[in-house]
Amino acid sequence: MGLITLLLGIARPAQAEVHPYSAAFHASEMAVSGGTQHVRVGGHGPAVLLLHGFGDTGDMWQPLAERLVKDHTVIVPDLRGMGLSSHPESGYEKTAQARDLAGILDALKIDKVQLVTHDIGNMVGYALAAQYPDRVSRWVIMDAPLPGLGSWDKQLLNPKVWHFNFRGPDVERLVQGRERILLDRFYNDMSANPARIDEQTRNHYAELYAKPGAIHDAFSGQFAAFSQDAKDNQALFAKGGKLRLPILAIGGDHSYGAAMKTELESVAEHVDGAVITDSGHWIMEEQPEQAIRAIEAFLQ
Repeated sequence: MGLITLLLGIARPAQAEVHPYSAAFHASEMAVSGGTQHVRVGGHGPAVLLLHGFGDTGDMWQPLAERLVKDHTVIVPDLRGMGLSSHPESGYEKTAQARDLAGILDALKIDKVQLVTHDIGNMVGYALAAQYPDRVSRWVIMDAPLPGLGSWDKQLLNPKVWHFNFRGPDVERLVQGRERILLDRFYNDMSANPARIDEQTRNHYAELYAKPGAIHDAFSGQFAAFSQDAKDNQALFAKGGKLRLPILAIGGDHSYGAAMKTELESVAEHVDGAVITDSGHWIMEEQPEQAIRAIEAFLQ
């Protein structure tokens, strides 16, 4: 399939401010291995599962979720150890997190989902689609590679991923009380225009990542598992081969851009691509309307 480039002229300033979910959604703490996962659910119709990454929580998806909930069942968890989910010490391998999500879908009596993911959510999404291919019908993947696959080894040489090995008790002491400073570095370095990620958004996520255990679980949980995730992904690919579901690979033009399509073509057979203009890594904060239009068109 061809590459879809979204050229919308001069980009309007994004309304990046984080808003609460509407009354169309209800949130609950659902049991998973060794803890609970904070899950928002709303709507009726075909199910869509939205998975966030580091620097965000499930709150990042609110603008998209409010649009989809009109004719979909929308499920938005906070990933393990992040946001309002509990903080278990183990279970951060992405295959394990995918099994937890399969259990959540079982509890919700949902058999099949469409998948929309970003950043670390991509990694959990691949583990879900590869382990449960009959349960994922379509996948939108945004702006991050997959451990052990595609150009992963090359990406590890990029100085922007210094944080993958930034962990340990002394690191956590350094970051404690300075979570906003840490997140600002990611928002500023990995965006096309840092001003599009406003103060309210930055403070919102800084507060969530300042919760006890949150930085520990991101660094020593989610990031520390990447080496095992790479081995697990290689084993999943060797066993099942390329994914066969339709995929839309989205990159920001100041980040992965069209390379996201190439990344996914190494692991999947049916990949379309979209490039979001005037955006870095933080696509839902920088250019939400462009992203939402591309996602809605693909899911429908």
